[in-house]
Formats: sequence, C-alpha cells, structure tokens
Amino acid sequence: MRWQELKNREIIDVSTGERLGLLGDCDLEFDPKSGQILKLLIPEIRGYLSFMSDKKFYSVSWDKIKKIGSDTVIIEK
Repeated sequence: MRWQELKNREIIDVSTGERLGLLGDCDLEFDPKSGQILKLLIPEIRGYLSFMSDKKFYSVSWDKIKKIGSDTVIIEK
C-alpha cells in the first residue's frame, strides 16, 4: 500500500476508543538498513494555540497496528 492511500485515515486507539489524529499528520521512523517502518510518531491533539508550543508525540510501534481499514487505522497503544 502506498503512503498516498494511507495518509487521510483516522487513527483510533482500540483500548480507549480515543481518536489520535490523522495518519497524514504523522511522522514515520524507518529502519535505515531495511527501509521498514518502525514507528508512527503521532502529534498530540491539543488546543487552538498549540502550534506556539513544543509538540508532543505519541510513539506507536508499527507492530501495534491491529487493522488498516478503508478510512481508519486501529492501533493498540
């Protein structure tokens, strides 16, 4: 699957039901040798002026992804 196909899907934590953000807003951490994705770095959703402060991220290992659906990505933190 290509990044363009994934990037607008919502990320939901299955254990809490919390919406964590959009996959397109995430950063990815790769293994430089194999090119495989190791982690999703999901920016924490905060208030209106949150762009003015340091960003905090949820770090989610790629193996914590339970299901990639047509419009959501289900993870378990």
